[in-house]
Amino acid sequence: MSLENVIEEKIQEAMAKGEFDNLRGKGKPLDLSAYFSTPEEIRMAYAMLKSNEFVPKDVELKREVEGLRAELHSAADEDEKVRIKRLLHDRQLALDIALEHGRRRR
Repeated sequence: MSLENVIEEKIQEAMAKGEFDNLRGKGKPLDLSAYFSTPEEIRMAYAMLKSNEFVPKDVELKREVEGLRAELHSAADEDEKVRIKRLLHDRQLALDIALEHGRRRR
């Protein structure tokens, strides 16, 4: 059995099990406009970063700040709130520095 036949068989099995039924954008055409609007010489780098779930530092820090704010809102213990506030302050400062650094590079 060839590799192509094995792959096709696995795909058919997954389809029969419904493993592709809940995919985002199911039944809609792919929007490749962002891909083709990216300069050809950097498409591969972007594709590799995206497929490996690379997230820029500022985006990572924004997510962390949002998570800490939610955690602070739901914290009941005063000591825990103090700990979260300190960590939130540190992360917010790191985010502000990262954003300012990005602005200055432009």
